[in-house]
Amino acid sequence: MVRSFVNFEDLNKDEVLEVIDYAFYLKKNPFSDKSLQNKSIGLIFMKPSTRTRLSFEVGVYQMGGQPIYILGSSTQLSRGEDVKDTARVMSRYLDGIVIRTYSHQEVEDLAKYGSIPVINALTDYQHPCQVLADLMTIKEKFGKLEGLKLAYIGDGNNMANTLLIACAMVGINIAIATPPMYEPNSKALQKALEFAKETNVSIEITNNPQEAVKNADVLYTDVWVSMGQEGEKDKKQVFKGFTIDKNLLKLANKNAIVMHCLPAHKGEEIMEDVFEEFSDVIFEEAENRLHAQKSLMSFLFK
Repeated sequence: MVRSFVNFEDLNKDEVLEVIDYAFYLKKNPFSDKSLQNKSIGLIFMKPSTRTRLSFEVGVYQMGGQPIYILGSSTQLSRGEDVKDTARVMSRYLDGIVIRTYSHQEVEDLAKYGSIPVINALTDYQHPCQVLADLMTIKEKFGKLEGLKLAYIGDGNNMANTLLIACAMVGINIAIATPPMYEPNSKALQKALEFAKETNVSIEITNNPQEAVKNADVLYTDVWVSMGQEGEKDKKQVFKGFTIDKNLLKLANKNAIVMHCLPAHKGEEIMEDVFEEFSDVIFEEAENRLHAQKSLMSFLFK
């Protein structure tokens, strides 16, 4: 049976934990898994990328496979070819697809009409590979996931949506603070509430950052203006007061850490002194993209 990772909930809790645990093994033994030997993995990028492209290309190489970078504008997709036709063609050439794009529906259709596994490397709705690495990093720092609290401060974007679902699934309490009208997607919230019934975690959606960070073990943020929203110049004015700074950090637990999925706009969603104080955590988080994604590819592609 072909399985894809389009939405974070495409894996269940046990599978997520299995992928994370194997990622720790691969971090110590980077060339030990050769499950992509003689396999070709298409990496479709409709959006620019640094960490996602590098981590997947290096990961496929380390696992013995052939990474094929495909710039979206160089394909027939950019000229109006149906996604379902592209999916059926690529399924005859490739052993797996990784795609970073704008529309979540595009990834859903690739997985629906193709006959090979598809990994969502970012859409406007979810960023599940990033959150796998985030959970790995949190476990690395605290030795556990269940019972912790994560506070997300900023835009209710794809990161907020995915963190909501993932935290509720694995037993992390979560509070999300956004300006009014910028709350997370209602579909993501509903899915998170379903998981919360099973794991007994608390979910808080608020417009008050100070309230959100109380008793938090992890403070998390992302850019206010995501790729493709550059024209929304007034958005930055709306987000004043939603910056992770020293004063906000003081309201969290004493040993709290700060995380950021990068790139960071210092002085906006996070102050530079806070960023530098937790830079070791943030760049460990970035490195863990490689290990978590290799583990995921081993799970899906072999």
